[in-house]
Parts: sequence; structure tokens; C-alpha cells
Amino acid sequence: MDPLRVVPTWRHGRERLWVRLPDGRNIAWYDRGAARVNLLGEDHEQDVLTALAPFLTGPVSAGPPPAPTPAELARLCLHPDDDLAPNRPGEALLIALDRDPGQARRLRPDPRRRALAAQRAVGEALDRTEGAGGYTLHSVPLPGGDHIHHLLIGPGGLHAVHALYARGQRVAVADPGVALGRHRPRPLLDRVRSDAERASRALAAQVRPVLVLAGAAAVTVPAPLRDVRVLTEADLPSLARAGGLLKPADVEALHALARDRATWSGP
Repeated sequence: MDPLRVVPTWRHGRERLWVRLPDGRNIAWYDRGAARVNLLGEDHEQDVLTALAPFLTGPVSAGPPPAPTPAELARLCLHPDDDLAPNRPGEALLIALDRDPGQARRLRPDPRRRALAAQRAVGEALDRTEGAGGYTLHSVPLPGGDHIHHLLIGPGGLHAVHALYARGQRVAVADPGVALGRHRPRPLLDRVRSDAERASRALAAQVRPVLVLAGAAAVTVPAPLRDVRVLTEADLPSLARAGGLLKPADVEALHALARDRATWSGP
């Protein structure tokens, strides 16, 4: 049999080492904190222990895992190519830039790189809040080639987060327009609302729209907005820490549904 792969992951600050077959299927995981190797089948027990040997820090027990929740079952059955959870902030832009980096020199900076900087800044800020009991998915694909920049799933509900590069700019927001500096306003809030509405249909749950102005020097919102929250990176921890809407089991179930690429393949 071809060698097994050991893939480290982190969840709520705890490391978990997954053991995968060459075709990408998970067959076991090592919970270092519990000193236990959880086997999803007994056929490969010795091969799993051999693959994990360099990572074991002492005696371990091995056996079937605790009875999984429905959300955990769905995740374990998900093929790696269909799992959106490993996506990096700006994943879609990273792939596009890798395929077509553009000319080495331009009269104007490539707008994709500014968009990538914004998505990275916002995505990394959201990732740092995962200990609050929620999850963030990045570059969630929508039919037609669009992407939800970040999808926050937590006790405070679901939020479709759109990141806009605004480094050093004064931003004026007048529904539906967003103006950076002296530039003419663009109807960006319509796009932010549309992303949230499409996510709501896919997940059969309310998803709230959020616009994050990455690096803005000042933000002016002269009139209350109908339903979109406009934030900066500094506001993201409070957004992630909000609670009272979803129970932990609901968060897990929605995360399992949202991380499956097939969920987003509809109209």
C-alpha cells in the first residue's frame, strides 16, 4: 500500500493530526490532548500507528472515535477537493494571479493585488477570532464565477463579509454607493446584499451582509443603512464574539453544510 499522509489541522487552538489514504480520504486522527488515535476503520490500524510514530509524544490508546454528530459525519465523508475549509483568504485571487500574473510593470497597480491585500487582512483578522466558538470560510464560490470573500458562522449568526481595499482613504457611504477619497461612488452595497441573499438561499438560513473597509483612514455614514453593517478590521472581534442566535450544534451543522462545495452549485 502507498504511504499514508499525516495532515495537521487546528481547531479552537487545538492541534489534530489527520491520517489520509493516498486518494485523500481520512481514515484516522490523533488527538494529542487526549493521547488517543481515533480509527475510522480497523483495517489500517498498524499502518496508521506507523505513520503517526514520529508525531506521538507518549503512550496512546487507539480505537473507534466517540459517536460522531451528524455534522462530523458529513465532514468526514467530504472529499478534500470539495472541502472549502482549507481555503486561504483571497484563495480565488491567488489562483487567478498564479495563472495570469499580468505584466511585470504597469502604469497602474494591478487592482487584483489590492483586492488580495484587503481579503488577506480581513480574513486573517477573522481567523484570529475562531476561538470564540465560530468558523470562517474564505473565497466561497458562487455560480457564475463570483465569490463571497468571507463567510462567518458563529453564535451571533451568519455573515457574508465583503472586503474592500481602502488603505489610507477617507470613505463615504451613502446607500448604495461607496466612495473612496475623491473617486465617484460605486453601488457596492448592492453587491454585498446580493452575496448575502445568495448565501441565505444556499444555506436556508439568514445571512447578514457586512462590508469591511480594510485600512480606511476615516469612514462617514451620514444616514443609517437599511441592513448592511459597515465595519473596519478593528470591529471584527466584536462581530465574531456576538452570541445569542445560534446554538453550538447549529453552528457545527451550518459549518458542515457551508464547507461543502456542492452546497454552492445551485442557481
